[in-house]
Amino acid sequence: MANVALARVYQQSFESYPYTTLALTNGALSALGDAVAQCTQRFIEQPDENRRHQPRYDILRTLRFFAFGFGMGPVIGRWNFFLEHNFPLRSIGGSGKVSLRALARRVGADQFLMAPVGLAFFIGSMGIMEGRDTNHIGQRYQDMYKPALIANWQVWPMAQLINFRFMPLPYRVPFQSTCGVFWTLYLSLLNAKEDETQERNDALSRTLQ
Repeated sequence: MANVALARVYQQSFESYPYTTLALTNGALSALGDAVAQCTQRFIEQPDENRRHQPRYDILRTLRFFAFGFGMGPVIGRWNFFLEHNFPLRSIGGSGKVSLRALARRVGADQFLMAPVGLAFFIGSMGIMEGRDTNHIGQRYQDMYKPALIANWQVWPMAQLINFRFMPLPYRVPFQSTCGVFWTLYLSLLNAKEDETQERNDALSRTLQ
């Protein structure tokens, strides 16, 4: 019953304020993904005897992920509207079976157009919000973009196939964001690893100067 009530509230909110609803939903789930990532890091990292205290939870990092998800929610919503109108799964009028070829074209458009752009925006926006300069952000693109994009193509096509085939339009962003909790976990860990690498390299450069 609680799930039904929550779905009803979401539907009403989406009908009245679609882009605000998508922004808040995507932002909250992105923040959840980073929270899971930080808890995972604390669990898998071995205790360092040279440290008096293990790193505390980084609330600003989670807020950055919320901000990224908040900004991307309406963009993904508009993209889904675009796909719905330009890559129809059924013939005009909505009759007939879903065309598997049309479904494949929609997934292909999403993965070869939106996925690279979204990933590029993630790397750049995170670098900006963390106060990195252009050299550091450029290095992040070199280190992170290709492996993350390859990982994206290994995971997201099947998830988006299910999304586009079975989910009603208002629920596609929440479905994608829910699946994206695990993707955000991956991106958060990857981004944190790059942070540590750049900070270690910067410290080494200052030592050598």
